[in-house]
Amino acid sequence: MSDIHHPYTPHELQSELHEQMAHHRFGVVVCHRRFGKTYWAINTLIHAAMTTDKQEARYAYIAPYYKQSKQVAWDYFRQFTHIIPGIKYNEAELRIDLPNGSRIRLYGGDNPDTLRGIYLDGVVMDEVADMRPNVWGEVIRPTLTDRLGWAVFIGTPKGIDLFYELYQKATHESDWFCRIYRADETGLIDKVELAAAKREMTDQQYAQEFLCDFSASTGNTLIPIPIVVEAAGRNLNDAYVRGAVKVLGVDVARYGDDRSVIFAVQGLKAYEPQVYNDISNVDLANQVIAKIKSFEPDYVRVDAGRGEGVIDFLRSQGYRCTEVNFGGMPSSAYYANLRAEMWHGTKKWLESGADIPNIPELISELAAPEFTFSTSNKLTLESKEKMKSRGLRSPDYADALALCVGVPLNKIGRNSNMLENKASKLQSVARFKGNKAKTLRRR
Repeated sequence: MSDIHHPYTPHELQSELHEQMAHHRFGVVVCHRRFGKTYWAINTLIHAAMTTDKQEARYAYIAPYYKQSKQVAWDYFRQFTHIIPGIKYNEAELRIDLPNGSRIRLYGGDNPDTLRGIYLDGVVMDEVADMRPNVWGEVIRPTLTDRLGWAVFIGTPKGIDLFYELYQKATHESDWFCRIYRADETGLIDKVELAAAKREMTDQQYAQEFLCDFSASTGNTLIPIPIVVEAAGRNLNDAYVRGAVKVLGVDVARYGDDRSVIFAVQGLKAYEPQVYNDISNVDLANQVIAKIKSFEPDYVRVDAGRGEGVIDFLRSQGYRCTEVNFGGMPSSAYYANLRAEMWHGTKKWLESGADIPNIPELISELAAPEFTFSTSNKLTLESKEKMKSRGLRSPDYADALALCVGVPLNKIGRNSNMLENKASKLQSVARFKGNKAKTLRRR
């Protein structure tokens, strides 16, 4: 392709981002409003498409909604590419074909199935906070595998969500970079205008839109993000918790993209969890048994919501475990149900000096659920279904941790997880065999 005068002049901070992209495969850019992030992202894609040496290169710009993608970016793409000789536009598909065989296409995160089965050499995901968590992991990431494509995530914070998780991941992965640009530091917005915006907006709105504060929009969350981040930054020595109660918490996947999680906790220290996708109850129960043998917990607590099969198998093998019904009665009338009580107990545990693994998903899940008070003045925690309707994933890591630390437990002896009483064991064996027989009949 011959030399072309590209009608785009980046400001200093945009130039810095171009430099970062040249040396990293993935990037997370958190920007205040009016930074010019979309301008930068569009021109990043255009430059990549124009200069690549790959055959039939494919690039994508993805906004939360297809209509939004067209409204926000299509005209800008045309503005910055119209001088390229031989450029072709397909308005119906929001597609740009370059003379070197490269192609840029605009998509919406509201219809991710249109991206399945394709390959991408580079992608920009704009306003990631408004996209469902599975769009990246299930749909976009696989498209980059064949040709080692790159990705950059841009947006303004909207609480503790996928965008926050990606930012946390980028802080400690070698092939990732991250940047936060606050309006009071960049100098891109006139000080008088910034002061006027601060007067006219709530503190929460201003902190979110102009100061890029992830925690600003989470005023109703039960567990504030600073508490969780502080716990993730601690590193308690094993000797510090020696002799403390040991607990295994098992959250069993319900459906879809839910995950089964086994958490081990001793006193104030939570260890790296075991996480499984698409695992059968028997296989999960065997993983729990293996963990019982190595960790020797005082308690094994299993979510009864979808964990009946795991519970019955454990008991049929002679292991004691406690069924925990999150929707059950709390011990205090202050709470609407046991789940609200256990999550409040988890908050207290974190505040008391706990040490948790520095896992972005765990951090975001703990700080995600909101709380309200019912008409009878009982503390009520946001349901998993409500969280999913907000585009958040099921808090499987956090629920497994809450099973361990949500209620105070006393040390009862290292072999207490064995030898369930005879009647209970026989009942579970019968139920387990009955379920197994039903499964065989269905087959």
